[in-house]
Amino acid sequence: MMFKRLILVLSLMLAGPAIAVEPSEMLDDPALEARAREVSKELRCLVCRNENIDDSNASLAKELRVLVRDRIAAGDSNEETIDYLVDRYGEYVLLKPTVTGSNLLLYIAGPAMLLIGFGVALFYIRGRNRRSITAPEQLSPDEEARLKEILGR
Repeated sequence: MMFKRLILVLSLMLAGPAIAVEPSEMLDDPALEARAREVSKELRCLVCRNENIDDSNASLAKELRVLVRDRIAAGDSNEETIDYLVDRYGEYVLLKPTVTGSNLLLYIAGPAMLLIGFGVALFYIRGRNRRSITAPEQLSPDEEARLKEILGR
């Protein structure tokens, strides 16, 4: 019985809030707050790896959440808010970076290198197989005589 209580207490201690947004950060208008949450889900915490700023407890994520809410409260659209943060922090702030420019090169490089590797391996294996399949060269009459002499025939 004591063990079950201990497990319950430990699991409750480990269970943190699903969203790190503090009540002091929230906007009074529910529609604006919903927009802020929508924008925040698209933004990466610059401290954490692959976690949006709403789920992160990092102080920089808190600053970004406040900045998003300030921009939305000032009348910026969702796109303008995201563009402002991208201009300020770079495309790394986006959880899903755009597929243009230098990012396009990164998206294409992996599969292209894989295909090139398969091509090189295929040509290597085919070339090796061709060399082993070809018939051996015929010996000249002098070489045949010398071979028979060596073998003792």
